Amino acid sequence: MIKNYSDHAANERTYLAWVRTGVAVMAFGFLVEKFDIFLVYIGKALHKRTGAHYGLHAAEFLGVGLVGLGILMMVAASVRFVRTRRAIMAEAVVNGPGSPGPYVAMVAALVLMGLTLLIYLAQMSGRP
Repeated sequence: MIKNYSDHAANERTYLAWVRTGVAVMAFGFLVEKFDIFLVYIGKALHKRTGAHYGLHAAEFLGVGLVGLGILMMVAASVRFVRTRRAIMAEAVVNGPGSPGPYVAMVAALVLMGLTLLIYLAQMSGRP
């Protein structure tokens, strides 16, 4: 039997959850960017001004930002996984894995990007 197996398993589950979240954030960033380009093409096909081309740079910024944030999440999760694994394997009692600051900062960035996307979509739909 592996020593401290339940601790290692919990650490791995947490790590994989962060990796899945990072991949989902990256996929959402890709979707944001490509959906705006889709709106521009549909507007051209229908010979209407959808307003999407005015916000194309905003969608590109949000899309690239979300992809970058997803990558950052996976890197931070990997670092924390390795540190926690070493702490579990150590014979001596060690402090916790560290400050939650980086994770709070990533969540704050997601909230800001989400609010920006909300404002952008509200403007595209013609609502104030």
